[in-house]
Amino acid sequence: MQWRTAENLPPDNAQSTGNMMEVAGPWTEVFEGSEMKDMSDGAETLLGSSTLTLAPLVPESPSIRRSQPILITVIRAKGVEHFSSSIPNPFPELCSPSKSPVLNNSLPQLSSNKHLVKVYGEDSHSRSVWVSRAATAREVCHMLVQTAHCSDQENWALLELYPTLGLERCLEDHEVVVEVQATWSLKGDTRLVFCKNYAKYEFFRKPVLFFPETMISDSADVTKDMTSSELIQNLLKSGTCPEIQGFLQVKEPSRKAWKKVYFFLRRSGLYCSTKGSSKEPRHLQYVADLDDLNVYTVVNSRKLYGAPTDFTFCIKPSKNPVRTQDLKILCAENEQTRTCWTSAFRLFKYGKQLQCNYQLSKSAPKILEGSKLTDAKSKSEASLVAMDFSGKAGGRVIENPTEAQSAEREEGQAWRRREALRCSLPNSNAAARPSSIHKSQPWFHGGISRKETQRLIEKQGLVDGMFLIRESQQHAQCFVLSLCYKLKTKHYLVIPCEEGGRKYFTMDDGLTLFIDLLQLVEFHQINKGILPVCLKHPCVCVAL
Repeated sequence: MQWRTAENLPPDNAQSTGNMMEVAGPWTEVFEGSEMKDMSDGAETLLGSSTLTLAPLVPESPSIRRSQPILITVIRAKGVEHFSSSIPNPFPELCSPSKSPVLNNSLPQLSSNKHLVKVYGEDSHSRSVWVSRAATAREVCHMLVQTAHCSDQENWALLELYPTLGLERCLEDHEVVVEVQATWSLKGDTRLVFCKNYAKYEFFRKPVLFFPETMISDSADVTKDMTSSELIQNLLKSGTCPEIQGFLQVKEPSRKAWKKVYFFLRRSGLYCSTKGSSKEPRHLQYVADLDDLNVYTVVNSRKLYGAPTDFTFCIKPSKNPVRTQDLKILCAENEQTRTCWTSAFRLFKYGKQLQCNYQLSKSAPKILEGSKLTDAKSKSEASLVAMDFSGKAGGRVIENPTEAQSAEREEGQAWRRREALRCSLPNSNAAARPSSIHKSQPWFHGGISRKETQRLIEKQGLVDGMFLIRESQQHAQCFVLSLCYKLKTKHYLVIPCEEGGRKYFTMDDGLTLFIDLLQLVEFHQINKGILPVCLKHPCVCVAL
């Protein structure tokens, strides 16, 4: 019997050993006497021959050598093209999402006008929201108030925070959030924090407190018949600010030492005097342009920058990623001086725009509150009604809304009095005596430290009447009322006491007794008592 191959195989595919021949690849037996006929695809068909022939089942292209591994990719590509052209794809939507009606309807159509903004809460948790390219800080805050189900609409703000550098700044209501984020470094840890800020427009309400007479430049008093307070109020109403002057300590660029320099803040920019407190043009040195910079408050400045006091602020270019060499760090003597400088920077830079933001902030909450009450009323009228069961004839429906709200308040106060009385009884369980109703209040902050308390109050704005209650770290079973007054934080110890076998709380050595902390807060919201000012703004932390 004669052996032969159907095509010329390369030497590495067929080897002869004695009378035997090894053939690589699949093969078929062809007997002599059969005829062979070429098919359209190049394969050989067996018709009649008596010679045994070994032919590969899958023909190879004569121009491609299988011993060349670099061409294997080309062969596979050709195989894929041949497969896709001969067999239709039964699931085209899985391979071509752009032509699939299923995927197009299930996924949101994201246009280039939408941007994802990540905002952190004061509990370090974050929330991402889709905003438009032109969304302002006021609009983003309104979205977060709705999504976080905040109880009030007022005094919310976005804080631009640089944790590593210790810088923070409250965004103005008209600033575009996407443009602010565009100035951040991609490798930095800059973030936006959603929090309260009661002092954003406080200088419009109490200008004399924010701009003391000693810091107003003499050149600003153009009208001799006008007092300092009248001058400040007129300037603020017109969207400007008086010229500010005073000593600040500035850090030397190449050294760790701090130098005391006399500065002037005018509409044209920030200047410093090279000779004491002289205001002569030849002694003034230009420092920065107000239009191209932002002013930040510095946190933990003693540790980070070796500042002589804690009342430090910083100015940096607004359109470039932050660099340490670009920071101009300034240190004031007290909080009032620092607040005066930072407020003047904002007024000189934004001018009339801040006045418009202030007017909008006063009118917007009333509109939102009215719409919220209308929506809540329309949803609840069909399912809930106020009932009065005090009469002998049975219950009656309270149709008057004012009477219904009054009944609701009385019921809540009666329940609280019963709960406080139960907890203060001498024969009650000792573990159940302390009333825990204060733990559900937004002004209670648990066991935070004194330093954290001051930091939280400063972040949310040093305005008169801002307060919180925390657990005392030095006295067991006692609490501390922390209150802001005249840009300073004061702390008052709340002591538990017993009288007539019942437990109370007091701040004035037992002269005024309160059955729980909630009654203490409600009393001082109306009466000052021993406090310098009534309690007005609770310091709250919202969780996103």
